[in-house]
Amino acid sequence: MMRGMGNMQGMMKQMQKMQKKMAEAQEELGEKRIEGTAGGGMVTVVVSGHKEVLEVNMKEEVVDPEDIEMLQDLVLAATNDALKKAEELTNQTMGQFTKGMNLPGF
Repeated sequence: MMRGMGNMQGMMKQMQKMQKKMAEAQEELGEKRIEGTAGGGMVTVVVSGHKEVLEVNMKEEVVDPEDIEMLQDLVLAATNDALKKAEELTNQTMGQFTKGMNLPGF
């Protein structure tokens, strides 16, 4: 019986260490800046690793009052590009903690 308790305590310590490392990785992700682009770099969107839009930049020549739809499409495409890259970075970073585990939601 005592042997089982020792194993359980060891597992709990390992889980606590893993939780701490996961929290640190999440914090580091929030500090990352990921850039998405569209129109050959005419529009760039920068997001954090927490998928918050930080910046939207446009080159002056892309702004055409006669073609607002194109600009909207470029902003949308650049935003989606940045968010996709942020998602990939999150999966890559956080996936190391769930490798080999069958955890729902991870």
